[in-house]
Parts: sequence; C-alpha cells; structure tokens
Amino acid sequence: MSDPSLPTVIQRGMGVGVSNWRLARAVSRRGQLGVVSGTAIDSLLVRRLQDGDPEGEVRRAMAHFPIAGAVAAVTKKFFVAGGRGEGVPYRMLPMYRAGANTAREQVAMLGAFVEVWLAKEGHQGRVGINLLTKVQLPNLAVLYGAMLAGVDYVLMGAGIPKEIPAVLDAFAAGREGTIRLDVEGGDPDMPVMLSLDPGTHWGTEAPPLRRPRFIAIVASNSLATMLARKASGRVDGFVIEGPTAGGHNAPPRGPLELTPAGEPRYGERDVVDLGKLRELERPFWIAGGAGSPEAVRDALAAGAAGVQVGTLFAFCDESGLAPGYRQSIIDATIDGSVRVFTDPLASPTGYPFKVVQWGDDPAPSAESRERVCDLGYLRAAYQRPDGRVGYRCPAEPVSAYVEKGGRVEDTVGRRCLCNALMADVGHAQVRDGQGTEAPLVTSGDDLTSIAVFLRGRRHYAASDVVDYLMSGERA
Repeated sequence: MSDPSLPTVIQRGMGVGVSNWRLARAVSRRGQLGVVSGTAIDSLLVRRLQDGDPEGEVRRAMAHFPIAGAVAAVTKKFFVAGGRGEGVPYRMLPMYRAGANTAREQVAMLGAFVEVWLAKEGHQGRVGINLLTKVQLPNLAVLYGAMLAGVDYVLMGAGIPKEIPAVLDAFAAGREGTIRLDVEGGDPDMPVMLSLDPGTHWGTEAPPLRRPRFIAIVASNSLATMLARKASGRVDGFVIEGPTAGGHNAPPRGPLELTPAGEPRYGERDVVDLGKLRELERPFWIAGGAGSPEAVRDALAAGAAGVQVGTLFAFCDESGLAPGYRQSIIDATIDGSVRVFTDPLASPTGYPFKVVQWGDDPAPSAESRERVCDLGYLRAAYQRPDGRVGYRCPAEPVSAYVEKGGRVEDTVGRRCLCNALMADVGHAQVRDGQGTEAPLVTSGDDLTSIAVFLRGRRHYAASDVVDYLMSGERA
C-alpha cells in the first residue's frame, strides 16, 4: 500500500498552460497531486488578459495578490475589455534578462500566483508547480509567486536543480534567494548570480511563507544520489522519468545513436535501478509509460509512492490544450493515424523532444517557418567578447545566432518551442503577413494506446483518469 500522506498519482506538469489551473484543481480535488506548469506563465497571463479574461477568473485571482501596485500596473498595460480583436497581435513582455527590474519580476510572480491560487481554490487538496531547471532567468520570481499562493510541491527537471532547495528555504524565511546562471564560455571563478530579494518587492521585511516540498525529476540513479547527498537543502523525493515520457527527455547515456527512423536509441544504461533508488530512503514516483492501473500496481510493488502521468491528462476535458487540437488527436488515436516521434533536433535545449504527428499535421518544418525569437525562454546565456552576458537560441534567425558566436550546425532542425507551445493552448501570436504561429504538440509514447482507455469515448474528464489509475492501487 502507498503512504497515505503522499499522492499515489502526480499529474504531470505539461507544456505552456496544458497543465493549467483547471486541470490541476480537478486532480487535486480527487485527492491526488494536481500540478500547474510554470513555464512562460508570465506571457500566458498577459495573453489571457489581452483576450479579455472573459470569465474573469484571472482578474479575480489577481485581486488576492498581496504585493501592492503590481496588479494595477499589469492590468493597465495588458487588459483589453472584450479581447484584442481578430488579427491583432499580442503585446509582448520584454524578454527576461539577468538583473530584471522589479516590475518584470512581478509579472512572473503574478502569473505563478494566479495559476496556483486558482488551482487551490475551493478545496483542501495539494497543488504543485512544475518548472524547467534550464529556464533559469524567470524561475526565482515564479517560485516566489507560487509560494505566495501557498503551493504545496515544487517539481523540477530538465537539468540539475541542485540549488533550488536552498532557494525555497530562503523564500520561506523571507530572505533573498540566489542561483548561479549557467553562462556558456563564462569564467567559473567569476560566476554570474541571479537573485531575488522578497523584501525589495514588499518595501519592508517580507513575511514568512510555508516551504513547499521539493521533488526532483531525474532519469538516472547517479543524479538522484547526487541530489540526495549534495543538494543545497532538503530534497523530499524524486520522479523517475523514462524516455517514453512526453516533452523533453534526457539524452541517452553514452554516444548518441539514432534508430533507422531518426530517433535517439535508448538502452540498458538508461534504465534506472529501483533497488538503488530505494536505498536513498526518499519517496519516488515512476513516470513514462505509467498511465495504466497495471503500471500503478507495479510501481507500488516496486516500492514507489506511485506514478506521474501526463498523456492521459493532456487530452482530458480540463486540459489547456486547444479543444480543436485535443479532439483531432483523440480521433487520430482511435483510427490509428497518430504517431509520436522523439525528435533529437527540435528543441533548442539540445534535449530530445517528443512531437505528436497526426492527420494534416499543422506543425510546419523548422525550415518553413520564418525564424523569430521574441519570447526567449529557452535562450542560453553566453559570455560576450566585451565580458558582458549575452543571450542566444539555436532557433533564432541563423545569422543572429552565428553573429553571437553560435555554430551554424547547431541551428539545423531547431524549432521555436516557445511560440509553438503558446499556440498549442490557443494563444498563438499573429505574424504580419504570415498568419499565426503553428502548434507543436508533445505527448508520451503511450498516446498511441490511449484508445484502450477511451473505450469508445471521444472525450473524458480528469476524474475519469484518476478513477482508472487508482483502480490499480485498489487491486
């Protein structure tokens, strides 16, 4: 049996707004861990406001944000009563940089606060937030905003989140939190630090906050062991994510080999030894292909606290995925025309990234889209010749990337995930003379077998997923 103080099912933090507050709240109200995505949550906030916030939920949550002045400033700048109108581009936030001013930090805080506050509204269940370690620049502000809303869990992968536990400790005590910025070509003896001091935003001593539990998302025993022993503070557990999980995957261990279809080849070295993991005496959850009652039963039998599941939740009624894409992909799973391709090139991060291909796939090739970089969440910091920090992304215009010292070969096949994932959830940017940004939907490999769960249905609720998965625990 699982520990009743821990969730058996963690709903995965997916994409930009796929794991939205509606989905997280639905899962949490069923006693499991609903998780909101914190990636690009500030841009998602301002686009919802520019679309008129038709049901008023965003502004209702914003009214509870405790730091004076932030709500009025964001509302004045971005809210458009009745929506921006067809064909009108979204007004953009400035791209995040090291040393962002307090106003820019507060937009990120506010976005996370709104998402967590709405997810927690009206029940006593637990709510988590998922962040990508590699998206360093806004993460401190997003974490603080989530803690202001009372977030219960923080889950982080896509990198080594070694410094985050100490940040959570500091914010809980009202103190400054600090992490090291990864700077390509930088001097390791002169690190660039990112910091956020809550007192600067309050204008006085910041109040103490409850520290959320911290769960690291890992793909190897060695990383789990290192974090358990050497992280800057308490790591409360691990999600063990296999290469069949959606979104970003850890690269295969050893030299990269591709299958005949062009996907990374994973082998025995990429299989986590659960016996060694149990020796760490921390709770852990199995992820990647875990979306079935049998997987829940097997995970519990192996000593896990439960499973983390994304795919089934990504296509339920409460998911933030745009309804048209969601339904057409479900229909494609029923008729067998859907495919999930692990693309070794698509993500600017260099990590393999799962891409859903179905029907008349609306996602253009990397070469067919005119390159524009105006969201910038996946940019990497680099040391400029003049000693200052610059930012570049392999998916930005090739000439700009090369001018910044990047290698032209690193731009081949790269796609702008920032804009594509915004399109996935119905907030695609309008491009003058080019229409709107196209989506790039991601999912785990088990999408192709979702018809077994559907049993003739063409749509379903998050509660249906919870019932289905929990039948494995009862067995």
